Amino acid sequence: MKEKVIYNILSHSVQETESAGALLAISLKKDDFVALYGDLGAGKTAFVRGVCKVTAPESEVSSPSYGIVNEYEGKDFKVCHFDMYRIKSDDDLYSAGYYDYENCLTLAEWCENTPQILPEKYYKVQIDKVDENSRMIFVYLVVK
Repeated sequence: MKEKVIYNILSHSVQETESAGALLAISLKKDDFVALYGDLGAGKTAFVRGVCKVTAPESEVSSPSYGIVNEYEGKDFKVCHFDMYRIKSDDDLYSAGYYDYENCLTLAEWCENTPQILPEKYYKVQIDKVDENSRMIFVYLVVK
């Protein structure tokens, strides 16, 4: 597996985390996959909000924790935002309807729970808490 650094950003606010997502969004297209990693409250959903400000600007982005997926109608394609926090098996993925989603930009939080869904090529976003307000955001292009 090869990881190529796209960018690293030190964010000091939710707005800066959203801007980091918007920066990645500029190069995203339909059928891309973005895997997000980080502790609870790290800023994964804020990063997704930033991506959607570019790809689906009319959308109100929120965490799909209980519904597993939120769909947003984008300018050029649909955006599917998954929360894999409660997913523990492939059966859970089937039950949630994960495999029915296609032809969309996929943004998936908590991919550490679902490594089997990672495609051959994807963007990896690792968000680490530095302190109460600051986050270190690492964005990679991964090719298996």
